Amino acid sequence: MTALLAAAVVVLCVTLLGLAAVHVRYRRRRPARVPPSTGRILFPFTARALSAPALDAALRLASAEHATVVPVFLARVPLHLPLDTPLPRQCSMAVPLLEAIEQRAVRYGVPIDARIERGRDRRHSLRETLADESYDQIVIAASEPDSDGFHSEDVAWLLDHADGEVVVVRPARDEGISVAPSDPAARNGSPVLAPTS
Repeated sequence: MTALLAAAVVVLCVTLLGLAAVHVRYRRRRPARVPPSTGRILFPFTARALSAPALDAALRLASAEHATVVPVFLARVPLHLPLDTPLPRQCSMAVPLLEAIEQRAVRYGVPIDARIERGRDRRHSLRETLADESYDQIVIAASEPDSDGFHSEDVAWLLDHADGEVVVVRPARDEGISVAPSDPAARNGSPVLAPTS
């Protein structure tokens, strides 16, 4: 009986030593803690000009600098309407795009703090964004003159009026992110990433 008890004690000690060794190895291999988010990177975009390469650039920058990306959907309010008028059509475009940005940000491990900013045009919305938001950097996608994105005049205006760093991205081949309205998932409220030329 004592021999069985002694053998059980030896097996228990060996098992405990093995578990301790695994625990020590695990603690050594565990990645270092990621510092909390410290900066804010604005990423303004419009409904028809959400550039995938520019968004990826903003997310990579935020990942490297442990910053929060603030995607800002710039909503246009026509002059004949008050600025605080509800905009259901534009919000129905903005929400799926903001959800698509959040899904993409998960891959980079980047926090998102989404916004919708109203203005009479892109530049007015940008002015309101700069006045309302605290930020360290702005990543903006420059576009071709025939597209609906930010043209050289908008970028020049932003360079003159922004306080933080401005990163201008103009991809050689731009792929936009859009929500495909004909897709059943999009009708149910789920964003669908669809590259557009």
